[in-house]
Amino acid sequence: MGAVLPPGFDAQIDAYLAYLTAQRRASVHTLNAYRRELCRLATLADGAAPEAIDTARIRRWAATLHAGGLTPRSVARALSAWRGFFRWRVRHHGAALNPVDGIRAPRAARRLPKSLGPDALGALLDAPADDPLDVRDRAVFELLYSTGLRIAELLSLNLDARLDLAAGEATVTGKRGKTRIVPIGRAALTALDAWLPLRATLAAGDQRALFVSRSGARLSPSAVRSRLTRWSQRHGDGTHVHPHMLRHSFASHLLQSSGDLRAVQELLGHASIQSTQVYTHLDFQHLAQVYDAAHPRAGKRRG
Repeated sequence: MGAVLPPGFDAQIDAYLAYLTAQRRASVHTLNAYRRELCRLATLADGAAPEAIDTARIRRWAATLHAGGLTPRSVARALSAWRGFFRWRVRHHGAALNPVDGIRAPRAARRLPKSLGPDALGALLDAPADDPLDVRDRAVFELLYSTGLRIAELLSLNLDARLDLAAGEATVTGKRGKTRIVPIGRAALTALDAWLPLRATLAAGDQRALFVSRSGARLSPSAVRSRLTRWSQRHGDGTHVHPHMLRHSFASHLLQSSGDLRAVQELLGHASIQSTQVYTHLDFQHLAQVYDAAHPRAGKRRG
């Protein structure tokens, strides 16, 4: 820990690190990391004493670090070290305030979730189904892409009034117990028509799950992930496809075609529009019309 500290900070930084060593039993790695960040703070202070540093300066310095190429995570790490130092000054040395309180690091840019293009997805979903489990798998994959359901929501579907194939819609309960109705497109309905007679030969006596395993029990998420990986290896373009990628593809393709962010928010079951904005920043239109007109595999729904 032999870094040379700028004058004015060295004694206080040494005292703080000694406190972390004695009271918090901080590791050498932690002490080195804190010393680096506090040296950075002292350099930015450019001769100013710790008591002269206010919130405006901290905010400006955080912005300077980010503009200089430091990642949001690294800026957050620096702010954390600075906050701890000033908290120690408040608690043990009578400082009036902690100038880092309330200051957050800049947000990291949210990456657009990976999705497949409509052509790649069409080729994947139109691949031949060679046996009953393949027929089931195609129905699972078509329904995931047609509705944008989460895998848990899809696998909770039963053969009951909440699944209305004649009307082409399903009622699902998502996160935080929120219920929503999702339309089912033509291609998914066709795949379900092919699966249901085969399901009857596999399902255990009183099993109501829409999708069952070879043993007749409700299909599990791990089985769907494994089967989709296998399917994409056999019929795809080399891209590793997972169930949530079908949900991302649903949202991306619908937004690209319609521009209706609110509609996609409703269909995905997002509590906040901010969760949907990861896909794009577009204006709002009408929900059901957007689905029928824009989704690549929706077609005309029944009923």
